[in-house]
Amino acid sequence: MKKILIAICCSLILSSCTWIKVTSKGESVRLVQSVKAVESCKKLGNANAKVVDQIIFDRDAEKVAGELADLARNEAGLMGGDTIVPISEIVDGRRSFGVYRCFQSKRID
Repeated sequence: MKKILIAICCSLILSSCTWIKVTSKGESVRLVQSVKAVESCKKLGNANAKVVDQIIFDRDAEKVAGELADLARNEAGLMGGDTIVPISEIVDGRRSFGVYRCFQSKRID
């Protein structure tokens, strides 16, 4: 019984931690919720993200959504994008995002 209690406590502590860190390129990527917001933007492709959504019990939906968005922001930054839009619902800890370039990058010559 003691081992089970320790395992449950460890799971609760670990599930509250955020393991996804936004990279420097990902920091410049914004998340918008509407495809209408990117109508005038150039689509660069899609980013697919996956996180663990269950550790003995279901994780907090907002935390899972935030981690998926952070992963997608990192991927979009690598692709040269500056905006992501969710294009699917979250299913089994997975979500797809459209990656767009909406702003011209500033070049200093």
